[in-house]
Order: sequence, then structure tokens, then C-alpha cells
Amino acid sequence: MKLNEKRIEQRLSKLSEFTIPGSPWTRRAFTEPYARARDWLEHEMTIAGLTTRIDHGGNLIGTLPGTNHALGSLASGSHIDTVVDGGRYDGILGVVAALETAQSMKENNYQPHHNIEVIDFLSEEPSDYGISCIGSRAMSGNLSSDHLQYTNASGEKLHEAIRRAGGTPEKIQNACRSKNELAGFVELHIEQGRVLESNTKKIGVVTNIVGIKRFEMIITGRSDHSGTTPMNLRQDALVGASKIIERVNTQAKEYQTTNGYLVATIGAIHVRPNAVNAVPGEVRLTLEVRSDKQDWLDHFPEQLITFATKACETERLQIKSRQLSYMHLTDCADLVIQTITRSANTLDLSSMTMPSGAGHDSVFMAQLCPTGMLFIPCLDGRSHCPEESITMEDAINGANVLAQSILSLDQRVEK
Repeated sequence: MKLNEKRIEQRLSKLSEFTIPGSPWTRRAFTEPYARARDWLEHEMTIAGLTTRIDHGGNLIGTLPGTNHALGSLASGSHIDTVVDGGRYDGILGVVAALETAQSMKENNYQPHHNIEVIDFLSEEPSDYGISCIGSRAMSGNLSSDHLQYTNASGEKLHEAIRRAGGTPEKIQNACRSKNELAGFVELHIEQGRVLESNTKKIGVVTNIVGIKRFEMIITGRSDHSGTTPMNLRQDALVGASKIIERVNTQAKEYQTTNGYLVATIGAIHVRPNAVNAVPGEVRLTLEVRSDKQDWLDHFPEQLITFATKACETERLQIKSRQLSYMHLTDCADLVIQTITRSANTLDLSSMTMPSGAGHDSVFMAQLCPTGMLFIPCLDGRSHCPEESITMEDAINGANVLAQSILSLDQRVEK
């Protein structure tokens, strides 16, 4: 089945235009540029001959009907939201390629056995509400009533934001798909690292996706005038926070000395009152831990929080911590791994198996159906930054492997 390569390139280019001027590529979920991008994408789905809907969790879904609805749907897609100054291709490649696959099926008069679903998941990136993968969590039954009460900096609750995005949070439980509704899910994504590039391989076949835990730590001291408060009388929350930040770095490196994968990051810091002439009275830190070992995911935060508590006591500070989110370790389905590998071989594209160090919506889709991912290289492994780049040749290669994989899965005609 021949894909329209020019259309893929044009859609990737158009979607990237929905960004904040002067801040490429910033398209945060629930913002005005994001809403405009979604309107455009829904229109493109309609042009492609798909029926569209937004489910209760705020996911945009386009469907090409198959001949046997009892088989369940084969789904593909990703997300179109970004981090601040995030990458141009992160997420949107998977959505555009899935859309092209469905549209090319229709244009080539291929009648699928399964319904083919193209999914743009709501807010895959860590949102301003302290949680990521909002749409796929909802679709898999992992978005709780507590999550819906999370707030952003302006005080808006997540359930209010989901409603703005077209979802119906009061019916969020109805967004959950039953296991017999979906026959499989395949996601195309840029690698976001250097493994493919350094091994001169065109396709990465993902074997598993690391687990991710995120925590918020609030260090509380006392805000005072910086010029009139002697050093020995201060309760400087930022001093305590700095000790914790340094410990995260040191402790994570200690884990690297053994067999396994772990990274840890303090990626967000909020200081109050954040004034040049005031002693910081409160600091909020966001800790993220990723690993392919469950015991490391469990033990690293425990060890860090024990250290943080003692460090804060020494500085006469208080600390509170809470887990914000958890994405469990996920193995991709053997069926999908084998299908992607065969598809790459059929297209004479070199491939290798590899884990994903980044989280994806596939983590939650794997709870519903056989799920797998394929990667294409990105320049110098750069991602979540303005410099993120891919070649159109690699983009087309990935789209072709995705299409071939979905065709192969469809022809299995299994429930």
C-alpha cells in the first residue's frame, strides 16, 4: 500500500505551525494553540474519510470502519501537545502517520477487517495539573476522581480543563474501553535518544517502556528580609532544597554502578516569595524517577525522602512529599514486536530491539490490548528542545513500517 509522502510532510509542517510565537515548539495541552491544532486535525480526519468524535476523556478519535466490528479495533496514534519549547516532531509524527495509514487504506480501496482508529491522546506530556498521559489514563481506567481535582497554577481543576477540551469528566468512567473493543495498538515515535543513530539503524522495535514515578516535595521555612536576618537565624527553604537536589544527582549515579537503568531529575522548582531581597520561605520541587527495575523505582524515592527529611531537620525546615503519578513498567506484546520486525525486514529497513527510556501513551494502552512501539532516529538524540529534528526519509520509513504492521495485524483476523 503506497502512502502519500508529500501529504505526510505537509501535515507535519502544518501541525508544527500551531505554537506560541517566538517559542518553538510550544503547544501545551488545554491552551489556545493546542485547541486550534486539534480543530485542524479533526478537519483533516474528516477529509480523510474518517468519522470523528471526542470521548469522555478528551481524546480525539477518527475511525475507518472495518467489515467485522466483532473483531475489535486496531488503533494507532500518539499526541500533539508539547513541553515548553519542546520538540517539533515528538508525538505529532505518530498521529500524522496513523492518519496517513487510514487515509491510504481508503484511497487504495483496501477494506480492513477491523475498525481502524486514529487517536490523538489528550495531554501526554506532563501537564500544568501535575499529571501526564491524561487521555490514555482515562481510556484505560487510570484517571481517578482525585486526579480530576488536581489544579494548575491559576487554580483551575483538571476536570474543568478536560471539559474545555471537549470531554465530559462527570462521565470519565465511560471513557474506559473494554478489552474486547481493541484488538491492538501500535505507536510510532521519534526515539528521543542516540541509540539508533549510533548504531546506524533505521527502525527501533521497542521491547519495554520504563516505569516512571513523579513526586512533589514542599520544603517550608520562614521568609524574612535578606538584609536584616543574620545567617544563623535563617530558615532558608532554598538551602534545604539545594541539598536535596544535589543528593538526587549523587544517588542516581550510585545506581548506575550496577546492572540496570535509572535516571532521576528535579525538573521543576518553584520558590516563594522569589524576590532578590527575601529569604525563601517555601520551595516546591518535582522529582521524576525512571527505571527498568521495579525495586529501584520503589527504593530510590524512599531513600531520597529519608535523606531529605534529615537534611531539612538540620536546617530547621519542614518537608512534605506526595506521589503525583506513577507509570508502571510495561512490556510490549510479542505479537506486535514480531510484526514490526517483520514489517521492517519486508521493507528492507535495518532494525534493532531496544527499551524506551521515555514514557508514552502505549503504557496505558498495553492494559487494554496487545501493544507495541517503533522508533525512528532523531538528530543527535535531541528531544524536548527547539533543536529536535528528523529527516523526512526517516519519517517516511517509520510511516511505512507502521502501515505495513497495521496491515499485517489486520490480516490476522483475530479477536
